[in-house]
Amino acid sequence: MLLVNTVRDQFDRVLEGLQKRNFVEAEGLLNQVIDLDDKRKTTQTQRDQLQAEANSISKEIGQLMREGKKEEAEKIKNKTAELKLEIKSLDEANASAEEELKALLYTIPNVPHISVPFGKSAEDNETVLEYGAIPTLFEGNLPHWELIKKYDIIDFDLGVKITGAGFPVYKGKGARLQRALINFFLDEALKAGFVEVQPPILVNEESGYATGQLPDKEGQMYHATADNLYLIPTAEVPITNLYRDVILTEEELPIKNVGYTPCFRREAGSWGAHVRGLNRLHQFDKVEIVQITHPEHSYQALEEMSTYVQGLLKKLELPYRVLRLCGGDMGFTSSLTYDMEVFSAAQGRWLEVSSVSNFETYQSNRLKLRFKDSEKKTQLAHSLNGSALALPRIVAALLENNQTPDGIMMPKVLHPYLGFEKI
Repeated sequence: MLLVNTVRDQFDRVLEGLQKRNFVEAEGLLNQVIDLDDKRKTTQTQRDQLQAEANSISKEIGQLMREGKKEEAEKIKNKTAELKLEIKSLDEANASAEEELKALLYTIPNVPHISVPFGKSAEDNETVLEYGAIPTLFEGNLPHWELIKKYDIIDFDLGVKITGAGFPVYKGKGARLQRALINFFLDEALKAGFVEVQPPILVNEESGYATGQLPDKEGQMYHATADNLYLIPTAEVPITNLYRDVILTEEELPIKNVGYTPCFRREAGSWGAHVRGLNRLHQFDKVEIVQITHPEHSYQALEEMSTYVQGLLKKLELPYRVLRLCGGDMGFTSSLTYDMEVFSAAQGRWLEVSSVSNFETYQSNRLKLRFKDSEKKTQLAHSLNGSALALPRIVAALLENNQTPDGIMMPKVLHPYLGFEKI
């Protein structure tokens, strides 16, 4: 969440940034933040003054007792009791104001980086680069939802029987392709200096709030109501929460973690070919990379993460493009996001396979994730994350782009992981 001091000291910059998001309530909510903070500060000042008065009276009582003036001491003890009640009332009012302020800040998204373009939707995103040749397929080529039936490698009907729509069953070489991709992505991340973790796939409410999924995406998460736990929409949530309420040393930065998890999202979108087959699922596999960095180095880290993800796509021999998301298409918590999209030849369109984002201090303020700098001063770290990679659309593009009349060829980099070269 935004820092109150940032809202106060950089009001115009914050307002201008939120206007990039087309966040029409921005000015009113920012003014409410300042008003609530003023109220909190006034209450705190009153409380501190009463506490100082109470402390002074306590000293006076002690002095009178030492001088044997018990009767005089008893007379002013009542005043101390009254002050304690007033202080308690002000403490309660202050706690209420702080909760109200925090709840308000939860509704305000992150301020976009200066490089984020204005725009209302995905059509306004900026293309940073394109790489690779678009494959030309043979006549009679099929989209992946037909290929998986032809080669019996993924079964949506079985998933519907067992669970419901959006929960596919991977079979035979389809299951082996999933496992191969997961292991390939993890191995590549380890080579790049990331430390692997295997986090829980259920998180508590505090973890959801700490990384910004709650309250923003509450309706999109599967909620185990009996225990008030949430199935994770991405490994970003548990991995970043490893550092909640932690004070790091500057020497520990950057922290680089990678983790594989299944991911769960209730929203499945509208009907149509653009969400057919593997294009959008309720459950899918993903390898996630997370970094905790010094604020001065976070944008360099973001560029390095973007380059790293692009390297994976090159090794998989997939044509791709990189987009800088406009203000209207960015995630709630992000300051700057790059999307990587691969071209799906049989569908004739681009499919998003990764988002790499810098959150600056937005998550770390919620997390209370800090570090001590060289002068032993404590400050908030920056957090970043990215998909490296999400499997469903990668699989869709691999199947469609590499199909031949005789089968589907697999990229060479996966051969050692698969144990086969063709489906």
